[in-house]
Amino acid sequence: MSFEVFYSSPVGKWLGFVAAVWVQAISGNNYTFSNYSDALKSLMALTQLQLNNLSVSKDVGKAFGILAGLASDRLSTPVILLIGGIEGFIGYGVQWLVVSGTIKPLPYWIMCIFLCMGGNSTTWMNTAILVTCIRNFKKNRGPVTGILKGYVGLSTAIFTDICSALFASDPSTFLLLLAVVPFTVCLTAIVFLREIPPSSTNTEEKEEVKHFGVINIIAVIIAVYLLVFDISGPHGKVFSQIFAAILLVLLGSPLLIPIYLMVKRFIRANSENNLDVEGNNIIAEPLLPGEETVKKEVVVVEENVVAVVEVEEKRPRVIGEDHTIFEAMRTLDFWILFVSFLCGVGTGLAVMNNLGQMGLALGYTDVSIFISLTSIWGFFGRIISGSVSEYFIKKAAVPRPIWNAASQILMAVGYIFLAMALPGSLYIGSIVVGICYGVRLAISVPTASELFGLKYYGLIYNVLILNLPLGSFLFSGLLAGLLYDAQATKTAGGGNTCVGAHCYKLVFIVMSIACIVGFGLDILLTIRTKSLYAKIYASRKAKKTSTVLS
Repeated sequence: MSFEVFYSSPVGKWLGFVAAVWVQAISGNNYTFSNYSDALKSLMALTQLQLNNLSVSKDVGKAFGILAGLASDRLSTPVILLIGGIEGFIGYGVQWLVVSGTIKPLPYWIMCIFLCMGGNSTTWMNTAILVTCIRNFKKNRGPVTGILKGYVGLSTAIFTDICSALFASDPSTFLLLLAVVPFTVCLTAIVFLREIPPSSTNTEEKEEVKHFGVINIIAVIIAVYLLVFDISGPHGKVFSQIFAAILLVLLGSPLLIPIYLMVKRFIRANSENNLDVEGNNIIAEPLLPGEETVKKEVVVVEENVVAVVEVEEKRPRVIGEDHTIFEAMRTLDFWILFVSFLCGVGTGLAVMNNLGQMGLALGYTDVSIFISLTSIWGFFGRIISGSVSEYFIKKAAVPRPIWNAASQILMAVGYIFLAMALPGSLYIGSIVVGICYGVRLAISVPTASELFGLKYYGLIYNVLILNLPLGSFLFSGLLAGLLYDAQATKTAGGGNTCVGAHCYKLVFIVMSIACIVGFGLDILLTIRTKSLYAKIYASRKAKKTSTVLS
C-alpha cells in the first residue's frame, strides 16, 4: 500500500486524529503559568502588576495567531506544526535557562518576548490540529472539538502531575518539560496528520461516532485517574513513578482504534483474495466506469460552484455560508460571539493566571492542587459540552450558543462564591471556573464554523481567540494586577505581597458582572441563530431519511 493510499484510508485518518489528540494533550502549556510564576516573581523582584503583565505577554502571543490562520490556507499541516514546535522550544527553553540559574535573569522586556513566543507556539499547533480535524470529520464537529479541546484542558494537569510525581514540582524542571515534550510530540504528529476527505456515507458516520465514544471513555478515565492522584494526598517516590508510567500508557491507548481498523482491513483483504482467484481482473473492470462517473460528477459540481459564486457575488453572505474574515466581521453575529467569548475566557484566564497568588493570599502553601482541579474539570466541561451540544442539534435543533449562556451564568455564580472567601471556596471556585471555561472553548469553536463556514475557518478561529490576549490584558493585567497592588504591602527584597480574602474580592465581583453581560449576549445569539440550527437539523434528518429509503 502506497503512503498516499494509506493516509487517505480510515486507518491513516484515525492515526492522524490520535496524533492530534497527543498534540492537544501537550499544547495547554499556556495555562501552566501559575506553576512557575512565583519563581519568576521572586527571581526578578516583580510587583504583582509586573508579574500579571508578564503573564499577559504569553497571552499576547495568541494575538499573533492571525499569522497561523493566514498560513493555514497556504502551508501544509506538517509545516504549521513544525513552526509551532520550534517556537515553543525556544520560548520555554529560554525561560528554563533563567529559572534554572543557567543564565542570569534577562531584562523584563526580553522575558516578555520569550513568553510571547511560548504563547504563540500553541496557536500554530491548535490551528493545524483543529482546522485539519474539523475538515476531516466535519459531520461530527462537536465531538471532535470537545475531545481535542478536552485534552488541551487536561494538558495542564498532565504536566503538573507528572512534574509533581517525578520532580517534586520543581519550576525549572517543569519549564524544561514545557520546552522539550511539545516539540517532540509535534515532530511525531508531522508524520501522520494530513487533510483527508470526510465520511461520505451514513455507515461511515456511524462508525466515526462509535470511535469517538471510545476516545471519550479513554479521556474520562485519564481525567478521573488524574483527579484521584490529586486528591489522594502525598505519595512516595515508587508510587509516583508507577502513576506516571500508567498515565503514559493511558495516553497511548487511543492507538487501539487505528490498530483495530488496520487488523479489520487486513482480514477483509485476505478474505476477498481467498474468495476471488481472479481478483485483479474483476476489480479492474468496474473501475473505468467509476472513474468516468466521478469525472462527470466533478465537472458538474465545478459548474454548479461557479454558478453559485456568480449568484452569491451579487448578494451578501448569509449565516451558514462560507465567509471571509472581512465578511464575518461585517455581521452582528460575529461581534456578539466575540464579546460574549471575551466575557467568558477573559475572566477565566484571569483566575488561571492568578491562582498561585490567590492560593497564597488565602493561606495555602501548595497551590498545584487548584491548578490541576481547574485543568481536569475544564476537560469535563469541554468534552461533555461538545458531545451534548451535538446530540441536541441532531435531536431537537437546539442552538449551540445556549450552552455558552448556561456556562456564563454558572461562572458568575462561581465568582460570587470566590468573592465570599468561605472555607473551601477556592476548591469549589477552581472546579466551577474550569468547567465553564471548558464549555466556553468547546462550544464557541464549532459555533464559529457553523455560522461562518469552513473555507476560511483557520483565520476566523484565530481572530476569535484574540479574546485570549485581550481578556488577559483587561481582566488579569489591569483589573487583577491593579486591585491586588492597591491592597498589597511591599517586601524587603522588592516586589509586594497580599494576604487575606480582601486581596481579590473586588476582582471577583467585577468579573461576575462581566459574565452576566456575556450571558445576555449568548441568549441573543441563541435567538438569532435558531433558524440556522433548524436548517441544519432538517438537512441531517432529510439525509438520514433518504439513506433509509434507498
